[in-house]
Amino acid sequence: MHERQENPRSGSRSHFRLSTFAFRLVCCALAGVSASASAQHYPARPVRVIVPLTPGGGVDIIARVIADHYSQVMGQRFIVDNRPGAGGTIGVETVAKASPDGQTLLVSSSSMVTNAAIQAQRYDPIRDFQPVTKLTSNSYVLLVTPSLPVASVKDLIALARAQPDKVTYASSGVGAVLHLGSELLCSLTGTQMTHVPYKGVAEAYPAVASGLVNWVLGNPLSAAPLIKAGRVKGIAVTGAARMKALPDLPTVAESGVPGYAVEAWFALFAPARTPAAIVSRLHVEAAKAIRAPEIARRFEAEGTDMVGNPPQEFTREVRAEYEKWRALVAKAGLKIQ
Repeated sequence: MHERQENPRSGSRSHFRLSTFAFRLVCCALAGVSASASAQHYPARPVRVIVPLTPGGGVDIIARVIADHYSQVMGQRFIVDNRPGAGGTIGVETVAKASPDGQTLLVSSSSMVTNAAIQAQRYDPIRDFQPVTKLTSNSYVLLVTPSLPVASVKDLIALARAQPDKVTYASSGVGAVLHLGSELLCSLTGTQMTHVPYKGVAEAYPAVASGLVNWVLGNPLSAAPLIKAGRVKGIAVTGAARMKALPDLPTVAESGVPGYAVEAWFALFAPARTPAAIVSRLHVEAAKAIRAPEIARRFEAEGTDMVGNPPQEFTREVRAEYEKWRALVAKAGLKIQ
């Protein structure tokens, strides 16, 4: 009988594998401790909250609400830094390139996603950002000219099918969310309607009121006086649920277009790879800020819902929305001239 002899090299390799595994475990543990420690001491210095638009607008207002709350509860100043230009992309790019340490944040609108879906940008809304939370959300109202013989979305679709390309819709410009939302309705219903772009929705309203254009997606706050005065008819809202401000109007999905949902939102983002503990803390405090009764009442009176959903949920929403608009742009062959 011969005794089995150990191969000294085999033992050495096993020892090396164990040592490597142990080293990786230690590194992971140290990384976790480091991330936890950085979150406990966060923020160590004042934080920039970049708004890619000029002061005074909706995004700027909600950013200042969040920044004020953070400054009160987190021991450092959170300073709103307006970086307008290039349709908002300059400010967005600044945050995309920032260090993932929570010291530079972004409050932006859903246009950062639609802009990237319709035309390549110098940022990627999925790769370059860590969504923290959706702060606010609001639907649009589908407005039609009073003389148009339709009382519902079903009527509008029937008219468009009976008269291809004869029904017209306005928007605030090629590639804007109002344009994409209108094209989504055409795509989901298999109808052909003619796009009439304007420089802004304020110019589109008179065109619809006069009958020059048949319909438009409008902001509920600015459209409400026109509806009340009978200058336009509101026949549906574009969100996934009915609006508190206009509870009698059905959603487009309820009106026979399942799967249709278009909402505008303002949201908080951090650079990609920001530690999860920091992201979690930012989310918790942001949700507290926007759900404060005086803040919620102020925005809900304007037809805006306060959201504050968790980072994981909002991340899934951003991905789904980006893919939805990319697919629509490809199908419709939309291009910004």
